Amino acid sequence: MPVRPPGERNALRAAGLAGAALVLVAVLAFSVAFGARQLSAGAVWRGVFDDGSAAWTVVREMRLPRTLLGLLAGTALGLAGGVMQALTRNPLADPGLLGINAGASAAVATATAFLGMTSFGGYVWFSLAGAAVVSALVYAVGGGRGATPARLALAGAALNAALYSYVSAVMLLDSDSLEKMRFWTVGSLASAQNATSAAVLPFVAAGLVLSLGLARPLNALALGDDSARALGARPGLVRTAAIVAVTLLCGAATAACGPIVFVGLMVPHLVRALTGPDLRWVLPYCAVLAPVLLLGADVLGRVLGRPGELQAGIVTAVAGGPFFLYFARRARVART
Repeated sequence: MPVRPPGERNALRAAGLAGAALVLVAVLAFSVAFGARQLSAGAVWRGVFDDGSAAWTVVREMRLPRTLLGLLAGTALGLAGGVMQALTRNPLADPGLLGINAGASAAVATATAFLGMTSFGGYVWFSLAGAAVVSALVYAVGGGRGATPARLALAGAALNAALYSYVSAVMLLDSDSLEKMRFWTVGSLASAQNATSAAVLPFVAAGLVLSLGLARPLNALALGDDSARALGARPGLVRTAAIVAVTLLCGAATAACGPIVFVGLMVPHLVRALTGPDLRWVLPYCAVLAPVLLLGADVLGRVLGRPGELQAGIVTAVAGGPFFLYFARRARVART
């Protein structure tokens, strides 16, 4: 098979990114149009633009906020997964599998049960702190610069189990916390409000800018520390900035939606099959396609669960479990 020149490859990648953006626009429209309550196309249209229509409350106050939150959270989780996989050189790295979502969840559970915080603006800082502490801890326990994918996965699994046990204990011992967090802990967009999306936006925007700015240095870091220094990158600073980006993205998404797993695992894998390993293309694709996955899961859960709904976190877990087993097996076969 002939090798395409760089200019042609980049043109194809750009065309693919534009196509992915069109798919995202279509999924955004589906998220507004479909839900637990069936509405005609005309009713949805009137619900968006006519505040006197019967569908106004459903469309403008419920579906549009959760669509916007799904866009922001999906972007955050996809970018976090892409950055983590590049930083750890672990193709199975994911904010959920490495315990970062669990750290944010444990911090939110603590703030809710013991400090009485119930609003996003109150406990988002706890979520960010929990994500930051666990990010650093997993990296340190996994071996720091000498970390291997296996050691990182083991460290993440151990912290994941311990932290989710803590969250479960808090919820069982405090009935008020159980009622407040029972849907949040499985990962859901159901409680989305315009105020939540507005509060999430600055964190996701900062994480987005930082992640995209790290694409070239992370490419250099993949060649090894010495090669990265020769190319002008500073490995220590790059790793620190990457952990900050992951903390911002995972902390904000988890505080708003709960711990949604496998989005950050599946999307970077699928993207690399399209673009190759260059993070200058991988990360923008992740930012576009991860919301497609999350919102698609949310719409599917709403349609299949009528008149109720299946939380988006349940749908992504059902889809992501077999995906994770497949890639884990493929990675094992590749090493033998």
